[in-house]
Amino acid sequence: MPEKILAVDDEPDMLKLLSMIIREKTPYDIVTTNNPLEAIEMAKKGGFDVVIADLKMPGLDGIELLEAIKKVDEDIPVIIITAYGTVESAVESMQKGGFDFITKPFRKEQMLYTIDKALKWLRLQRENKMLKEQLRKVNSQ
Repeated sequence: MPEKILAVDDEPDMLKLLSMIIREKTPYDIVTTNNPLEAIEMAKKGGFDVVIADLKMPGLDGIELLEAIKKVDEDIPVIIITAYGTVESAVESMQKGGFDFITKPFRKEQMLYTIDKALKWLRLQRENKMLKEQLRKVNSQ
């Protein structure tokens, strides 16, 4: 089953661009929404391997969305994208558990590389948890 990406941005054109890049250049599935509150509900239902979120959105910004996603599943890599990148916002997103911080406009290769890197990291996290669980079971016998 292909990995699934959730993209959240209040700009419909950015969602179309992300969808096009991911559908044309990867085997991954992508689901998009322009509503960060809906994104949280979607994440709670599960099934997403990476979240790409805009930093500046009405209602809930990317940092708040990042925090909410991490409460749902601490392992999901969240990539923050923004046209208003500052060192402070990049540092804040990384301190709160963000996987990476990409400024707009970005090159499609940069986005694809970051998504692949996030998915490799996620696979390692899941494998690590599985191995720790197996080790715990062996040690408890």
